[in-house]
Amino acid sequence: MKKTKELTILSLTVFLLLSVGAICAEQPQLPDTPTARECAAWLASFNRGDRDIYKEFLQKNFPSHLQDIERDLGFRDMTGGFEFRKVEESAPTKLVVLVQERASDQFARLTMEVEPGEPHRITRMDLLAILRPPEFALPHMTERELIKALRTRTADDAAADRFTGAVLIAKNGRPVFEEAYGLADRDHKIPNTLKTRFRIGSMNKMFTATATLQLVQAGKLQLDDPLGKSLTDYPNKEIATKVSIKQLLTHTGGTGDIFGPEFDAHRLELRTLQDYVKLYGTRGPQFEPGSRWEYSNYGFILLGMVIEKASGENYYDYVRKHIYEPAGITSTGSDPEDQAVADRSAGYTKMGSKGQWHANTDTLPYRGTSAGGGYSTVEDLLRFANALENHTLLKAEYTEMLTTGKVDTPRGRYGYGFGDQTINGSRCFGHGGGAPGMNGELEICPGPGYVVVVLSNMDPPAASRISDFITNRLPKE
Repeated sequence: MKKTKELTILSLTVFLLLSVGAICAEQPQLPDTPTARECAAWLASFNRGDRDIYKEFLQKNFPSHLQDIERDLGFRDMTGGFEFRKVEESAPTKLVVLVQERASDQFARLTMEVEPGEPHRITRMDLLAILRPPEFALPHMTERELIKALRTRTADDAAADRFTGAVLIAKNGRPVFEEAYGLADRDHKIPNTLKTRFRIGSMNKMFTATATLQLVQAGKLQLDDPLGKSLTDYPNKEIATKVSIKQLLTHTGGTGDIFGPEFDAHRLELRTLQDYVKLYGTRGPQFEPGSRWEYSNYGFILLGMVIEKASGENYYDYVRKHIYEPAGITSTGSDPEDQAVADRSAGYTKMGSKGQWHANTDTLPYRGTSAGGGYSTVEDLLRFANALENHTLLKAEYTEMLTTGKVDTPRGRYGYGFGDQTINGSRCFGHGGGAPGMNGELEICPGPGYVVVVLSNMDPPAASRISDFITNRLPKE
């Protein structure tokens, strides 16, 4: 599943065209332009949190956005609004600025445009999550200072019902912080623990990419092979002949997404990887393969099929035998949602509601796939990170190949199923996951020697916020 941080993921990026006016607080350095004045006026209404006042503003200044009023107000409650940090571009009818979420370290780039004539109604607002710019780097902390600050932060977020889940920090492979918060099941008052299995969304992509590189290492696949070499009967010939394994791994193949009306209509019928190919396999590429980066869940569905063809094993069996078992992973999997799984948390979402938590059951796929949707624990994900760093799963050169960024994205670079970014001077690689009622992050930072794992059974960016808080303050290398 697509992540909030990914670009994962389903974080600020999921909420495009949201509460952008809140960014304009206390910013005397804003230019005197129609766009900047609209921004300031938006702030006054949005930050009030009063539905009637906000609705009145939208009716007058951005009527096409009225349909999103409930989502906007929910987003304001979650983020606390935004602080203006820097102007990047300014013209009479266009403004591009950097902003920071008040409730977290998250930065975003806002683009706002207005009509050239009076009354300068808003015509466009885009808000895209970005990495924290180096010029706004936070002070590094010692490990003791970080853990103390983290305890305060997680306690505050849990008390405010902004976080339920589990957090783990390891130094040189060994945990130095492990805590769980909130309820795994609100109806039955079952608490989250370090053994709780959380749905991890797109974090499954790390397993799929690792499996693919294992097969490359074994000589059973070549990164430049076209998809059609493995899937000889793939329906769309342009995809089959033009899209390579490498492009699937880096989201540059133009293979598109799986979510949307078709998925909603067939959600419970999509039980195997082949079922997805039957539904989407006739589509052509969304753009010329290799020409740009665009996150593609369907591309990782196809990688699951490639793994099956190259290995002769069912995707789920392959991952269990060649990744979970060698790494000592015991509580991770992708069993169907209609099967009872011990210690699997319920997911809770406010998406699509008027601010009330409800179960995410009607959004879940039949089962997790090679693109995402499985479940894991913070302890298992540490075992996975350790197995990568110890080269239990891949030789050193292939581990480096797997995790090193190849293409630019809005949140750093992307390798083969792993994001690769520099956070406050330290290189970290990993992947996030996000969807209604689930959010997770794994960051492996080899320089300072830390692994950060955060899982939540709430909407993004519940886990992403905590992960960012930690990685932005890690001790220096």
